[in-house]
Amino acid sequence: MSVDVILWGSYPKPFGPRPADQDRKEDSVSIRALPMPRNPALLQHAEQRAQKTENRVADAITRFAGSMPFVYIHVLWFAAWIGFRVEHYPFGLLTMIVSLEAIFLSTFVMISQNRADEKRQVLADHQWQTVQEEEQQNEELLHLSNQILELTKAIHAMSAAPAPAGPTESGGV
Repeated sequence: MSVDVILWGSYPKPFGPRPADQDRKEDSVSIRALPMPRNPALLQHAEQRAQKTENRVADAITRFAGSMPFVYIHVLWFAAWIGFRVEHYPFGLLTMIVSLEAIFLSTFVMISQNRADEKRQVLADHQWQTVQEEEQQNEELLHLSNQILELTKAIHAMSAAPAPAGPTESGGV
């Protein structure tokens, strides 16, 4: 299930007006699940990772924390905190909450980095396996090519040899 947050932008377009037939969804900000990988090794890795609830939760939090809706929510939260005077300057409680959030978010960033490293390792292992298989195929092709070359040389040697002298077919006149 994906969470969609739509925020319609009314900001001026820096590159001029857009054609009327373009969809307004381009102005939207959404948080969607990442597309499934095409690489079979990454697909298997994603399936294994999705089996654990903690991985799915960490991925969802990381995906949300790396989005613009996360920034917008915080801007609104801080503005409301200060605007409604929830506490007085220097905002000790807000500072503590934000610091605690930063601790957790940095942990999720590290989890995300570890996940990226795992994906890179899966890809590297898969590529190494592919290189090894290609090397084996190349060796087999080289062996077959050498056999074909030897057979070609043998056929050429047989066809180039002088024909044995035998009785003539013209019955003597």
